[in-house]
Amino acid sequence: MARPSVRSSRVFSGRRSASPVPLVLGLLLMMSIVLLVLLALGILSLPVSADSSKLKPVVVRGLKDASDETKMGATESDELWDREEQWSEILSWEPRASLYHNFLSKAECEHLIQQAKPRMHKSTVVDSKTGKSMDSRVRTSSGTFLKRGRDKIVQAIEKRISDFTFIPVEHGEGLQILHYEVGQKYEPHYDYFLDEFNTKNGGQRIATVLMYLSDVEEGGETIFPAANVNSSSLPYYSELSECGRRGLGVKPKMGDALLFWSMRPDATLDSSSLHGGCPVIRGNKWSSTKWLHVREYRT
Repeated sequence: MARPSVRSSRVFSGRRSASPVPLVLGLLLMMSIVLLVLLALGILSLPVSADSSKLKPVVVRGLKDASDETKMGATESDELWDREEQWSEILSWEPRASLYHNFLSKAECEHLIQQAKPRMHKSTVVDSKTGKSMDSRVRTSSGTFLKRGRDKIVQAIEKRISDFTFIPVEHGEGLQILHYEVGQKYEPHYDYFLDEFNTKNGGQRIATVLMYLSDVEEGGETIFPAANVNSSSLPYYSELSECGRRGLGVKPKMGDALLFWSMRPDATLDSSSLHGGCPVIRGNKWSSTKWLHVREYRT
């Protein structure tokens, strides 16, 4: 009878010495779950340091897309991003062309012009055989390129172009800034290439975004001679120069951006995208061109 008594005593002793660790872990787990539920319901909130509470986003007036907010630090002027009301309209289906009104602010236009002025030189065209720039009488303007992602303002504009076209920023060439004085023009031409040399980097040019950085008193329209559009029905037809009436004419207005496609949705080249710049009759014309490629363009 003594053995059963001793055995029972050992069992009882083992129960009293059980570790409390599982019980503590269980309580911590339950407390963690309760804390997460309170945070999710908004009943409990975590403290925020005084330094981080001072960081406030820069609210941009006149913008319809939230992606343009907080582009600059709090010390930058809101005026830089203050654009007038924006809207877009389809101008033509052959070629596919649309106009985005007030795409750029006045301050952005002035910034691009000031960045380009010290670097301006006579405009050239691309040699289809060598890919090198060469002089041509078909283009009498002056211009320069601003490297992709050059500064915060250029980065914001390039991001906006990407949002407008649904083409990645990396597929675009640097911004080309152009200046046309009285009498200067650009004869009708295509933006796409007919040779293999110029399509090695990024493939074919698929679309062009032409941004007007200034108003023009008279002339300087962008003209699409082969567009399937009756220009006489346009509301501003009477304001166009004789050149601007020879097809679809787009009158330059500071801040507007013209998007047209050099390729059709089936990836064939669109010959109706033939376009040119009419001679400036009065005033000066400043513009910026962004060429977009099928693939990533290495700068």
